[in-house]
Amino acid sequence: MNVLLVGLGRWGEKHRRVLAELGVTVWAADVSAERRAWAAKNGVDPSRVVADVAAALGRVDAVDIVTPADTHLEIASRCLSAGKDCFVEKPLAQTVAEARRLTDVVAETGRILQVGHIFRFHPVTDALCRCLVEGRVGRVRYLTARFAGFKRPRTDVGVTQTDAIHYFDLFAYLLGRAPTAVTALLRDYLGRGLDDLAFVTVEYGEVPAIVEAGYFVPGTHRDCLIVGERGSLVADFGRSVVTVFGHQHQRAGGQWTAREGEQEELKATGEEPLRRELEAFLEAVATRRRPAVDVEAGLLALRVVEAAQLSSRLGRRVSLDEV
Repeated sequence: MNVLLVGLGRWGEKHRRVLAELGVTVWAADVSAERRAWAAKNGVDPSRVVADVAAALGRVDAVDIVTPADTHLEIASRCLSAGKDCFVEKPLAQTVAEARRLTDVVAETGRILQVGHIFRFHPVTDALCRCLVEGRVGRVRYLTARFAGFKRPRTDVGVTQTDAIHYFDLFAYLLGRAPTAVTALLRDYLGRGLDDLAFVTVEYGEVPAIVEAGYFVPGTHRDCLIVGERGSLVADFGRSVVTVFGHQHQRAGGQWTAREGEQEELKATGEEPLRRELEAFLEAVATRRRPAVDVEAGLLALRVVEAAQLSSRLGRRVSLDEV
């Protein structure tokens, strides 16, 4: 299979490596002459390195788009209309309006579009799914999550759209239900016109999830907590560990007691998430099956982002129906 990788930044470099490991013939496109030269020196045949996507579309089977969010609509629409299946890194687009236009293009062309919500492919997520299916903690009461750490801010979208969005999609996936309402507090401390701190409460029906994202907390935090009726799951994506706590409250003699149950640490092992993600895309292309994370899932996660932006601006709870 011939795959055109569009965008050769830091994350695009990882995509190039994984695509090569998966045995596809990699083509590369980037507007930067410097990045094109890098590709030609790092495993991509110079004859397959182009400045304009159009120069390669007739030679490839699929396209992997790893560019800033404000370019996704134009590039993906162009490729889909040319009959090429697309992988689009999250967020699907810069706005919900753009994402809806992409959804229409997918429907019109009948092509495959997979969105890069990589947390779905993490071994920790597999472990969480198993625990929930097995009923290890009973009915879920609420969830919390952090995607935070001291780092350089992304310049095309705010932290809600680049980091918190991971959990908006992941929790919909784990719970098997769509978000229904959002209450959020966003801040732009650096004065860039983009949020750099977010506290977002997302309601998945009767189950609330509180997500924190930001660029200021020392260290690196990629974790979540799922609290159920009979215990809790603490997931650390950085360490690839899920800890199961059997703690629960029990009523006896008209009073509630807090009983600490057994604690079990599960080491989550498996292939690199990006490899699994791109492998799933290539399989969808080859089999013509629905992708693991389709355009509708990407649109839904982006609707939560815009609901959070609206909620913070208006100072009230926002229903997803408003976005």
